[in-house]
Amino acid sequence: MLNRLRLITAGESHGPKLTALLEGLPAGLRIDREAMATLLARRQRGFGAGGRMKIEVDRGIITAGAPDGRTTGAPVAIEVPNRDWTNWRGREVEPMTRPRPGHADLVGARKYGYDDLRFALERASARETAARVAAGALCLQILESLGIAVGGHVRQLGAAHAPVGELGGDHDAVVQWRALLAAAAADEMGAIDAATSERYRAEVKRAIAARDTLGGVLEIVALDLPVGLGSFVAWDRRLDARIAFAMASIPAMKGVELGDGFANAGRLGSEVHDAITGTPDALVRPTNRCGGLEGGVSTGTPLVVRVAMKPIATTLVGLPTVDLHSGEAGNTVYERSDICAVPRALPIAEAMLGLVLLDAILERYGGDRLSALQQRVQQDRDAASVPLHGERWFFGYEDVP
Repeated sequence: MLNRLRLITAGESHGPKLTALLEGLPAGLRIDREAMATLLARRQRGFGAGGRMKIEVDRGIITAGAPDGRTTGAPVAIEVPNRDWTNWRGREVEPMTRPRPGHADLVGARKYGYDDLRFALERASARETAARVAAGALCLQILESLGIAVGGHVRQLGAAHAPVGELGGDHDAVVQWRALLAAAAADEMGAIDAATSERYRAEVKRAIAARDTLGGVLEIVALDLPVGLGSFVAWDRRLDARIAFAMASIPAMKGVELGDGFANAGRLGSEVHDAITGTPDALVRPTNRCGGLEGGVSTGTPLVVRVAMKPIATTLVGLPTVDLHSGEAGNTVYERSDICAVPRALPIAEAMLGLVLLDAILERYGGDRLSALQQRVQQDRDAASVPLHGERWFFGYEDVP
């Protein structure tokens, strides 16, 4: 679902490193390595994270595409070393023959003909997302240079919810969102305030006591987007479809909502659609139930995406399975894992949204150089009016025989 950018990742969970190759970035971005490191560090934090995060200290090493610290327009290569590789290098690996429900073990072996289930585990692991975060960090930096902010918070964790009311589509809503997202970025649980963070920690403690796992809902927001990203003229260019594709590609994500999508399904149309007020040169949306998208195109109001994450499939309490070597019924063998990875998923979703939005911006405005892209986006923002001639016209097609 990318038209101007291309991202390929490679690597296994316990291999030497992960690699990301990102093609299509404009030239001229001065890469902020500290910002990349901060995003990668957020992917590793959160109460409920597993033992692997005590081993890894992720950092993105750029090996191509930015010879003096600036992008050149060439593909950018990024490596993320796996510290845990030292524990696996030269080690004799025990056969893995019991597929775990909720994982890609069984379907991977069936699809690719593996003679050991670990081959599926190694690539299907969410460890791969560290490479996506490293690449997405560059997209987010370009968006920031265009005046666009992308952030997120944990809207729900287990049975606990964040107290976020309905925010509109005007300037005041943008200010409110910025404050909420800044608070969430600084919180270990991705919560918008201390009370919500404590409720989330209590939910994780409950899951730990039950030797179980926990899921939740992420809310990812993009602020100050230009109007007109995406398109309705072709199904695969709709921005909402591209966003949903990207979010569903993240491991364990099982639901995507744009704006108040699911709640709107139970309302009357007059209660759902966002009124347009103001003047032709200064239009305002008092509400933002559409989540910043109409007809597959950005409206300029805050773009709001919610993603439902299932509980991690690896549980301390074994789940019923069948040993594919012996044929005997039994329980799964526990592999080191998180109790709750919802806060850790926030930067992954932010990175993926950044990738899709930058792709849509490059599609709309073009530009091989960042300076040219910045100029074109600003010119479009300055020309905000929609001039209509107000005259009658006719369809001029010939009759179909």
